[in-house]
Amino acid sequence: MKILVSSEWLNDNINDQDLILLDASQKTKLVKVDHLHGNIQIKNARSFNLKEKFSDTTTSLPNMLPNSTVFKRESRILGINNSSVIVIYDDLGIFFSPRVWWMFKAMGHQKVYVLNGGLKDWLKKGFITEPKIPKSYSLGNFKACFNSNAVRSLDAIKRNIKRKDEILIDARSNNRFKGLAPEPRDIPSGSIKDSINIPYETVLKNGKYKRQEDLVQIFKNHNIDNRPLIFSCGSGITACIILLASELVLTNQKSVYDGSWTEWATDRME
Repeated sequence: MKILVSSEWLNDNINDQDLILLDASQKTKLVKVDHLHGNIQIKNARSFNLKEKFSDTTTSLPNMLPNSTVFKRESRILGINNSSVIVIYDDLGIFFSPRVWWMFKAMGHQKVYVLNGGLKDWLKKGFITEPKIPKSYSLGNFKACFNSNAVRSLDAIKRNIKRKDEILIDARSNNRFKGLAPEPRDIPSGSIKDSINIPYETVLKNGKYKRQEDLVQIFKNHNIDNRPLIFSCGSGITACIILLASELVLTNQKSVYDGSWTEWATDRME
């Protein structure tokens, strides 16, 4: 299987006993959300609560990856097993699902995929949905094996500015990157020294990832070489959209600066 799966593939495999379908839809102020379908989900989907269950609640920074113990516990509550084939989607097409995909990859789970086009494409194809109703599941046996190479810290970013061993790619809008638009969290706008701006919308078209040849050209246009890549944004969400796009076409080592601009700008204010 490739990283991305189609609505047709999911419809054909939706009753597979090892398939776990995660609905990663979350409320957000970053994009305009059509709430018309807010109370429905794809058949058999399980709600993935990124903000309250799968984020580090011990820090004031938003959306930080929780430790492996918390991630294992919450995954087991969702009924996820080591043998599970995980497919993730969200109601914006592609927005939160790459973040959840990256989280599972960072925790050592290999059989994890993203529904290209998300709920919007599923509805467009006329496949079956159901009301969102809270459910409980048999406890899974998921084991988390955290890969520390998947994450970069504030200190690592500071070191890289001097060493330039890795390429830092920022997924925020160009105006936020240039300091011309305000940040949504009451912090200064701007960018980290020597970082490259590839707004996350650049790799998407109509709620799906662009063709591989288009993605190749996008990274080529930014002169991406073979150095490891670090992905950043405002709070670690849209960084993963670009990371997944790069995973489709580039073999570079990849990581996420999880604190992203929120941590960097806050540190600069102190």
